[in-house]
Amino acid sequence: MDNPRPPETRSAGRSGWPTAALLFALTAGYAYWRLHATEEPSERPGSTGAGDTPAASVTTATVDQGDLPIYLHGLGTVTPLQTVTIKSRVDGELVKVAFREGQTVQAGELLAEIDPRPYQVQLHQAEGQLMRDEALLSNAEQDLQRYRTLLAQDSIAAQQTATQEALVRQYRGTVEMDRAQVNNAKLQLDYTRIVAPIAGQIGLRLVDKGNIVRAGDTTGLAVIAQIQPITVLFTLPEDQVPAVMRRWRSERNLTVEAFDRSGLRKLADGKLLAVDNQIDTATGTLKLKAWFDNAERGLYANQFVNIRLRLDTLPAATLAPAAAIQHGANGDFVYWVKPDRTVTIRPIKTGPVDADRVAVLEGLAPGDVLVVGGSDKLREGSRIKPADAAASPETAPVPAR
Repeated sequence: MDNPRPPETRSAGRSGWPTAALLFALTAGYAYWRLHATEEPSERPGSTGAGDTPAASVTTATVDQGDLPIYLHGLGTVTPLQTVTIKSRVDGELVKVAFREGQTVQAGELLAEIDPRPYQVQLHQAEGQLMRDEALLSNAEQDLQRYRTLLAQDSIAAQQTATQEALVRQYRGTVEMDRAQVNNAKLQLDYTRIVAPIAGQIGLRLVDKGNIVRAGDTTGLAVIAQIQPITVLFTLPEDQVPAVMRRWRSERNLTVEAFDRSGLRKLADGKLLAVDNQIDTATGTLKLKAWFDNAERGLYANQFVNIRLRLDTLPAATLAPAAAIQHGANGDFVYWVKPDRTVTIRPIKTGPVDADRVAVLEGLAPGDVLVVGGSDKLREGSRIKPADAAASPETAPVPAR
C-alpha cells in the first residue's frame, strides 16, 4: 500500500504553475515592447523612412542674373603729389613761427621769419657802395665829354681821351657790380621771411622759436604735403598687364577705388593716372599710379591701402553666391536643390568674382536654388529642410504621403 504524499508538499507543487506562467507572460510582453520600441522611430514625424537619415537643416539662395564689374586687386601706398621740406636759405635766429601744426596752408603764406637785421645792414652797405661808384661814374663821364670837346679843337692828345673812355667803362662795370650786390642783399633779406612754396597740409614743427637755423641744416623747419589731390602708387601682377594695357590704350578713364587695410571700408574714388614703363623683375609686378581728389581727406601720405581697378563689366552674367561654391578635386561644384527637397552635386565653371557674387559661366541658370549654408552635412541625394523662411517654392516642405 502506497504512502500518501504529505499535504503540504502537494500544495506547493500545484502553486508553482501560476508562477511559471506569470514569468513567461512577462518575458513575452517585454520582448513585444522591445520589438515595437525599435520600430517606432521610423513612424515618428520628420523621419524619412526605415534606414534613412533625418533631413539636414540648410540655408538656400537663388541664382540671379545681372551685370558684374570685373576688378583687379592690388596693394598700394598713398603718395602726395608734392612733398616739400621747409628749410631756411639764410643763417640766423628764428624769431617767429607763423603756422600751426597740421594747418592747411596756401602757396605764398608766411610760415616763419628769421632775424632780418643783419641782412638789412648788408643791404644798406651795398646801396652806399652803389651811390659812391655812381658818383665816380658821373664825374668820369663829364670829364670824357670835356676831353672830346678839347680833342675836337686839337687842344689835347688823343691818348688822354682814350684813357678817359676806358675809365668810364670801368666805372660802369663797377656800378653794375654794385647794383648786383644791392639785389643780392635784397634777396637775402627776402629769404628771412619763409613762405609756403606749395599749398598743402603742414606737419609737426621740427624747430622751435629762438633757435639758430642755417642754410645747411638737413632737418628743416617742417614738411608740407599736398593731399588734395593725392595719388596712390600700387602694383599689379605681370600676367594682368596685357589686359590693363589694352584698356589703357583704348580708354584712359579707368576707375580706381581705394579701401582701408581691412578691405571693407572705401576711402576714396579716383582714376588711373599713369603706368610705369617696365616690370619689376624682383617682384614680377608693374607699378601704376592713381589720382584721387581726396575731398573727404580719407587718404594720408604713406598710408597703406587696398586698390580695386575696374577693368571691365560682364553684362547679363549668371550670378551665384560665393558661399554656395564648393571646391573639389575635380573642380568647382554646388549643391543644387531639386523640387523634391533633395540635393544633387552639379559641376560648374566659374568666372570673375565681385565681393560675395561669382559669375558662373557653365552649369547653372537664373532661378536655380543652391545650398549656401550647412553643406558640410550633405551628400549626393541628401534630403534637406531649408532653415530660412524665405526659401523659394521649390524648397518648401513637401507634405508627407
